Amino acid sequence: MPLSINTQVNSNGVNNVATGNMTSDAAAAVATTFTLGFSPRVIRFINLTDRITDEWYSGMSSPGSIKTAAAGTQTLETTNGITVLGNTFTVPAGMLIASKVFVFVAYA
Repeated sequence: MPLSINTQVNSNGVNNVATGNMTSDAAAAVATTFTLGFSPRVIRFINLTDRITDEWYSGMSSPGSIKTAAAGTQTLETTNGITVLGNTFTVPAGMLIASKVFVFVAYA
């Protein structure tokens, strides 16, 4: 079966990438908004402690994400996922479990 591979290049030659990390405390979680400086096309938000990844791709509903559990099981989040608005994204309180370490990477 032949494969079609499409390559897309940013016309101004600049790749927008943002990374970050955070550690939640033992208090009740609240939704957290991150400002990127560009409109993302892909966001990966990873709970390092429990090995859970939430991924949002341009064109998905917002809030929304594909959640991958440590065992590899994937589910589609349609109400408790990542919300993207312009150059920001918000992670809901339900994803920010207490006393965990998180990292994210966002691409334009």
